[in-house]
Amino acid sequence: GGPGCGKGTQCERIVATYGYTHLSSGDLLRDEVKSGSERGKALNDIMEKGDLVPLEVVLDLIAEEMLKKVSTSKGFLIDGYPREQAQGVQFEQQILPCTRVLYFDVPDEVLVKRVLNRAKTSGRARVDDNEETIKLRLNTFHKNSEPVIDYYKDKCTQIVALNAPDEVFAEVKKVLDAI
Repeated sequence: GGPGCGKGTQCERIVATYGYTHLSSGDLLRDEVKSGSERGKALNDIMEKGDLVPLEVVLDLIAEEMLKKVSTSKGFLIDGYPREQAQGVQFEQQILPCTRVLYFDVPDEVLVKRVLNRAKTSGRARVDDNEETIKLRLNTFHKNSEPVIDYYKDKCTQIVALNAPDEVFAEVKKVLDAI
């Protein structure tokens, strides 16, 4: 789902209930930026524009993290990935097939309000949590990520994520309990 759809909140609940190792492509990218590495500096420039990071870079970050944790993991929950169809194809070719895709559907106007509110109240404000960049991120999301839903139609469950987090999680559990 788009920025502010509740992926982070739902992932916390999935990890607590099912014990999966949570990997957030966004967190991995932000951690790389914070590291001050050359790769991180280049990523910062891309993210400030609201553009997608090259798929090879994101795949490398995810693969590096999976390798660190594979021996102790019950499975992986990858949050915010794939952002575009080519990422999913490359992930499945180079790492492993995807079991399930959850898509949290929230209208854009709600996403903008949620992200702006998060920036003001949560202490989790990000460099890209401002209205101009949020709208750029949403445009990028719609252009690149929506085809992912169609590509994974046989593995994808769409969940309307407008209700309280507990109600959304009840829908998530129905999907994951059926795996």
